[in-house]
Amino acid sequence: MSETPRSGETGSDTSTGLPQRRTGHAFAHTPHRSDGRSPQTPRGVRQPDPGGRPGTTPPVPGRPATLLAALCAALFALITWQVLVSGPLLAPDAHLSRVLLRTVPDAVTQRLSDLGNIPVAVPVLLLAVVYAARRGNRRGAAAAALAMALVPALIVPLKEWTGRPGPLEPWAAGYYPSGHTATAYVAYGAAALLLRPHTRRPWPLLVAAALTSLTATGLILRGYHWPLDVLASLLMCTPLLLAVHAVIHRRSRRTAPGR
Repeated sequence: MSETPRSGETGSDTSTGLPQRRTGHAFAHTPHRSDGRSPQTPRGVRQPDPGGRPGTTPPVPGRPATLLAALCAALFALITWQVLVSGPLLAPDAHLSRVLLRTVPDAVTQRLSDLGNIPVAVPVLLLAVVYAARRGNRRGAAAAALAMALVPALIVPLKEWTGRPGPLEPWAAGYYPSGHTATAYVAYGAAALLLRPHTRRPWPLLVAAALTSLTATGLILRGYHWPLDVLASLLMCTPLLLAVHAVIHRRSRRTAPGR
């Protein structure tokens, strides 16, 4: 008697045969990509960006800048309070001024002090503002111009409120804080921040730091301001430049390649 061959697809052999690929409804909706990458579905694994969240750009590091701005504001408030009440900080300030006063010829310190004049410093910033605006950084240019406009709005009321006399003119008032230092710091510093993304070199910041330092040194050595007057202006204007830097940094991140 001949025996009929049994089919390998009967129900009794399914448990011992090799697993077969099914094409039922459970697999019909699973996407497959020809490049081998994981599917971009809610169940797919997405590679996060450097910021740590899928599909997002890294946040601008704002916490250190915020802490620095808060520290500068606190120190500025402390110095202003000491000036108003003629506190103990004014004694070492006066002593340091007497030690440094006119240790360099006036012809030199006068030229250094002039670096903080509005006709000298502000045109430098205006050129940088125009250049940045033409290169597409209009928000950064506007932020730099606004920071410069805030300098006299802050300096003039503080001078009238404190009424501090000068090292060489004890009968006069209105020397705190230093307007020349604030003008040089914001004008040269903001100009450097505007140029830095386009030059991709640190020299604009180094030049701005050098010009501001020379201005402050000339004012102290010439006797136009006490050291605390200069320090207070630097502390007061640092948050302004940090705000300008934040605007420029945010714009540069948005226009970076691949973003």
